[in-house]
Amino acid sequence: MRGAKKIVGLKMLVVTTLVLVACAPLCAQTAPTDAPEKRPGFTLPSIPGIGEADTPQKISTTLQILFLLTILSLAPAILIMTTCFTRIVVVLSLLRQALATQQLPPNQILIGLALFLTFMIMAPVWSQVNQEAFTPLMDGEVTAVQAYDRGIVPIRNFMLRHVRRTDLALFIRLAHVEGSTRIEDIPTTVIVPAFIISELKTAFIMGFILYLPFLIIDMVVASVLISMGMMMLPPILISLPFKLMLFVIADGWNLVIRSLVESFM
Repeated sequence: MRGAKKIVGLKMLVVTTLVLVACAPLCAQTAPTDAPEKRPGFTLPSIPGIGEADTPQKISTTLQILFLLTILSLAPAILIMTTCFTRIVVVLSLLRQALATQQLPPNQILIGLALFLTFMIMAPVWSQVNQEAFTPLMDGEVTAVQAYDRGIVPIRNFMLRHVRRTDLALFIRLAHVEGSTRIEDIPTTVIVPAFIISELKTAFIMGFILYLPFLIIDMVVASVLISMGMMMLPPILISLPFKLMLFVIADGWNLVIRSLVESFM
């Protein structure tokens, strides 16, 4: 009986397969030929084409947009290299290391404080650039080249006031600047690196001065701990509260910020 059932089942399977194979062409013919193709679930957005500029005003607007985008992309480098930001942020970082407070204040606070101090110190310079170069350029009174020549003068004067003559002479020699040695003839590409290393040197000198009182506290605490036989106790655990107390009593933030700002006056 079981064998007969198996044979009947096999026959039914074979008949069903033959019927499906025979009906497949008919189903293909009756299928609609104009059925829409299945689109993928994810499609990329199309990018509209850029039309041709048929008037001088459109060309001028396009060039202004490209110029502004270029300035925005270079703004961080310009802000760091041609302003007082370098000296301020280095001094604040060295102050945090002298206090040995690890990541306090956080980097965001130090950079934010350095930026706002930079805005305050550089406000007269940027105001002069705006009046003599940017505003006439937007009003169409001068060309872009003339605006650059006018706007770079206040920035050059600021850097030249704070650059060290030895650093400037070094880069003049490295750049092989020949001819007259007048300030007006020195390229801006020579003044900028000389200004940067001058700012770094000044920042390290100020950081060394800030380190001295905290270094004395560390030495005194370490000597006391050694004399008491507590050599396994890290001195920083004891000296940190004394450093903070000295910094607060002396109104350290006021002194540091005032010294930084007055160093550019």
